[in-house]
Amino acid sequence: MERLEIKVEGMTCGGCVTSVQNALTQRDGVSTATADLDSGIVAVEFDPAVIQQPGLQEAIIDAGFDVAA
Repeated sequence: MERLEIKVEGMTCGGCVTSVQNALTQRDGVSTATADLDSGIVAVEFDPAVIQQPGLQEAIIDAGFDVAA
């Protein structure tokens, strides 16, 4: 397993945090996703043999949020 922190833009409430976490954990290969509203960072543990960073970012974007460059 690998751990990656991704800066997410657009999270403004607890519902946003839940949406981001759910979008990520529904992807194959993701074991956990923990978003922090204050920092705007989501920590993701995933299997790099199944999913890579672009797939994680795509899940966040598909949920209606932006990924900071």
